[in-house]
Amino acid sequence: MHTRQISCTGYEREDGLWEVQGQLTDTRTWSSESRLGGFGRAAGDPLHRMSLRLTLDDSFTILAVQALTHASPYAECADISASYAQLVGMRIEGGFNQAVKKMYRGALGCTHITDLIGPVATTALQMMRPLLFKRRSALGQPVSENAPVPPLLDTCYGLRRGGQAAIVRWGARGSKS
Repeated sequence: MHTRQISCTGYEREDGLWEVQGQLTDTRTWSSESRLGGFGRAAGDPLHRMSLRLTLDDSFTILAVQALTHASPYAECADISASYAQLVGMRIEGGFNQAVKKMYRGALGCTHITDLIGPVATTALQMMRPLLFKRRSALGQPVSENAPVPPLLDTCYGLRRGGQAAIVRWGARGSKS
């Protein structure tokens, strides 16, 4: 009866920066009438359709943000989009999602754009980390995998300290102390 689709795509730009675009779309199988200050929707038409684009540098620092509301139940929903420019200067790293949820809690943000930030950030990490690792390795530069505590260690069950993947990947650094 209700479908939420989230799609994220990442790119390396010609200028050496990175861009990740995400879109969230909610649709329903039934029509709704215009009431309570909102817009009516035909079955299958987007109730919500928001997009977000982040531009990042190699340190995962956000350099530019574009948040747009293409479809929403209320006319005022689009008014909050510009506030997401506050993400400029933040780094996608541990604690990022929690900081974003605190910044945009309640009436300080759009629930749907805020929900989209997590998948967009994850897409950036999934795209950039392996490419930066390869590039730095090829140039003989230090890579984060060689850090005393690798940045991916303990970020999920599969990469938990003492787990098979962590031990194979990082040797003694991935073992339980």
